[in-house]
Amino acid sequence: MNPFDALKEKIDHLVESVASGPFIGEITTFTPFIILIFILVVTLVFVAKSQLSLVPKNRFVGVVEFFVDFTKDNIGYGVMGEAAKKHLPFLLTLFIFILVSNLIGIIPGSRAATGTIGTTLPLAAISFLYFTFHGIKAQGGLHYLKSFAPAGLKPAPLAGVIWFLEFFSMLLRLLTLSVRLFANMFAGHLLLGMFSIMTYLFLQPIITAGISAVSVGFSVASLLWFVLLIAMYALEVFVACVQAYVFTLLSSVYVFLATSEH
Repeated sequence: MNPFDALKEKIDHLVESVASGPFIGEITTFTPFIILIFILVVTLVFVAKSQLSLVPKNRFVGVVEFFVDFTKDNIGYGVMGEAAKKHLPFLLTLFIFILVSNLIGIIPGSRAATGTIGTTLPLAAISFLYFTFHGIKAQGGLHYLKSFAPAGLKPAPLAGVIWFLEFFSMLLRLLTLSVRLFANMFAGHLLLGMFSIMTYLFLQPIITAGISAVSVGFSVASLLWFVLLIAMYALEVFVACVQAYVFTLLSSVYVFLATSEH
């Protein structure tokens, strides 16, 4: 098999492997990682809670407190002000679960649970139901529905069009939340796999055929792919943190919009 056929075969296998998640309700290779992440997050929270003190005693508690304060100050209070207090447990759960899922997905041999729509869609649905419930609770069902069009807008047909567009935009949040997170993590995992394949394919000649001018040339190219792979890993760590932040921030904004007079 020539190198190009080998590359195509490995990339096809990679795409099939990364995309082998269900839509909803099936057990796949992603399921054990979702369960693992759930257990890990619950364990981290309970361990950190048991070691809380006025002055952090170890780095682990300090890191956990950093993320708690970051979520509280930049996502909760930064968007909703004092009204964020009762929503912080929800926002913290979202942020920590998504962040841990994203970071575990970068580890070689693991799966990005957030790299399948079967995970991100339920997460988006939970966020959607949460801000809808609190919007109705804060404003009342009828007033919440009326709030999609500005009060006093005339003529009536224009108010109806605006209401429909705003209501449709609200429904689209379910799709945009889930697809944004899924697409970024899926694409990142796919790129890491492709860079790993290219590193292996260019290094293979020197392993199988021994040292020669051609194999040494290929090994130099494999070194370049390896450097790019390391750079991609650093970028993916950054993207993993940013996507957890964006998902939680948007959820916070949607809760604020649903519960406030506007």
